[in-house]
Amino acid sequence: MQPTDIILKKRRGMALSTEEIAAFVRGATDGSFADYQLSALLMAICLNGMDDRETMDLTEAMARSGQMADLSSIPGPKADKHSTGGVGDTTTLITAPLVAACGVKVAKMSGRGLGFTGGTLDKLESIPGLSIDRTVNQFVNQVRRIGLAVVGQSHDLAPADKLLYELRDVTATVDSLPLITSSILSKKFAAGCDVVALDVKTGSGALMNTVEKSVELAEMMVRVARLTGRRYFALVTDMDQPLGMYVGNALEVEEAIRALRGEIGGALLTVSLALGAQMLLGAGMAKSREEAAGQLTEALRSGAGLRKLAEMIEAQGGDPRVVHDLNLLPHAPERIPLIAEKSGYIAEMRTADIGYAALALGAGRERKEEEPDLSVGLIMRKRLGEWVERGEEICTLHAGVRSDIPHASELMRGVITLSENPPERKPLIYAIVGDEVEWVNQYA
Repeated sequence: MQPTDIILKKRRGMALSTEEIAAFVRGATDGSFADYQLSALLMAICLNGMDDRETMDLTEAMARSGQMADLSSIPGPKADKHSTGGVGDTTTLITAPLVAACGVKVAKMSGRGLGFTGGTLDKLESIPGLSIDRTVNQFVNQVRRIGLAVVGQSHDLAPADKLLYELRDVTATVDSLPLITSSILSKKFAAGCDVVALDVKTGSGALMNTVEKSVELAEMMVRVARLTGRRYFALVTDMDQPLGMYVGNALEVEEAIRALRGEIGGALLTVSLALGAQMLLGAGMAKSREEAAGQLTEALRSGAGLRKLAEMIEAQGGDPRVVHDLNLLPHAPERIPLIAEKSGYIAEMRTADIGYAALALGAGRERKEEEPDLSVGLIMRKRLGEWVERGEEICTLHAGVRSDIPHASELMRGVITLSENPPERKPLIYAIVGDEVEWVNQYA
């Protein structure tokens, strides 16, 4: 099967066969298709799209381009969750232990962050001693034994995705819905779970900056996954401000632990519980969202979710005392308060710039070989719609020896727009996508 024939067919807007898509993915993985041929096909897909069957075939072929985690030896449904990325998004560390405490096996393979702050793995590594490096067998055994594992992705997990994403990144084909869908879902398929809740962000700090585009992506991912018999759901949630108040690796772990201890609520906990409810529904552990919410709330109230997190930390070599003693987490040596220069309602936050400020402090990585400072970041003191008095603290920078404090401070001073009048209130959760789109417009 010649690369040029496949490229020409898609360039003409025709649907590719299962065999042609398999040849494309195989050519990317084994190097038999040249980069310029792969790039040409990616551009043809970006311009002419793919139908659901093509997207499913592409996803399955990418998932099978490397090692597949076999969770079939673990009894019962296995669940996972995935976020399309955001600022202050630590839902995994809240949702996963709560769902596991309700009796559903949670098996999550995560990647490292590249951008604002570290990913879930970097956050976990801020816990003393904790290791995210596990073989597939160790991963499976831990899920079977304690019902919860959050580990690093195997290098052999969907290798075609990594190769194709690198080309998408330099050929302006990142924003193609079929390519986004296959990229996200191929890693989820390879990780082996049959129930997955997707958190699709929308707004100024999101991959998709409009609700309509975010819903379209959520619908496509759910449809394609369900064509394979898997039970996928999606939430479309707001990212016009950070989800949590803490931004940074150890800081976000602290906020997640405080949420599991019942000390704080807010948007982060609301979205975490909503994702958990979809996981319980998909796993057949509840018949309604209300019943699922009740189970999760009880796991939170009783401390079962906190104990499950401590159990996972210990199973992965970490110090479980951290859930009771936050002083065990790394702490930045310097704290710099940023003060409001005038009074007003917070009308707008440029969420991406909050992320870039955290990056300037050293909380993330611009290149994959960089190591973030796990202790640094920032804590927001206000949310959209709240009143700020002149001279009031709106944010605290947590800085280290490598932090670019002037740049982070400059970014943060321009992040917030104040107004004399309160802004229109926006939903936190816009929609839930399952068999159809349900517009919930849920507020924090």
